[in-house]
Amino acid sequence: MSTNKIYIIAEIGINHNGSIDVAKQLIDIAHVAGCDAVKFQKRNPDVCVPEHQKSVMRETPWGKMTYLEYKYKVEFGDSEYNEIDQYCKQKGIDWSASPWDLDSLYFLNKYNLSFIKIPSALLNNLDLISEAAKTAKKLILSTGMSTIEEVDSAVKAIKASNSNCDFALLHCNSSYPAPNEDLNLKCIKTLQDRYNCEVGYSGHEFGLTTSVASLCMGATIIERHITLDRTMWGTDQMCSVEPQGLIKLVRGVKELNQALGDGVKRVTETELPIKDKLRKE
Repeated sequence: MSTNKIYIIAEIGINHNGSIDVAKQLIDIAHVAGCDAVKFQKRNPDVCVPEHQKSVMRETPWGKMTYLEYKYKVEFGDSEYNEIDQYCKQKGIDWSASPWDLDSLYFLNKYNLSFIKIPSALLNNLDLISEAAKTAKKLILSTGMSTIEEVDSAVKAIKASNSNCDFALLHCNSSYPAPNEDLNLKCIKTLQDRYNCEVGYSGHEFGLTTSVASLCMGATIIERHITLDRTMWGTDQMCSVEPQGLIKLVRGVKELNQALGDGVKRVTETELPIKDKLRKE
């Protein structure tokens, strides 16, 4: 039976904590688990960090430093992303990143990425979305903490900037962790019906069941944060999926996708001998 291809993104984000070695370990885990892509986050901290937060002191694994210094500490540049690009090519896995500003978008555009991801936090940044649509790369937009009117504006900005832009929307709840009662998976169908585009699911909840279940609502892209260990330092680690969990997630997604089928009622090949044995003509 024919099945839809499900594209699974392992969101590394900044869970590498500024270590290219940790980043490679996470790429390895995503590859072994059977994910299609890994994703990072790219920022120009001078632009992204609000002025009133830049000098705020923060305790970190590298000692006490300003928030701006910390953001630079976990930020990858040319050398790291060149290494990531080559490493992912060797592994045969896609990679991308979410640009949090125009400088980062232009930085990422020099790579042959299969998509550009706009995070929920920037769904209202129409200038960034419009510029991203001009790259001719596929856009994937997360829609957490957004009204339907805000999603309308983002989609309108894409189409106005590039009417031929291939884009997808991810239903998402941006709470960390997101409670099950707030996940509202039925919104996947709402987005499909309203925008007639590919729709997926980006999960921040504990557990795996709801992410797998999103396929039943029509999701064709699944994104989850991953980590080596949820006890590692960092704000996203706690809600991330550990290696064994990622393996279970990918297996569950593929098994359910295979089981969904095409909806046509028929006698299957495996049923024919049973039918011959049990049915009376």
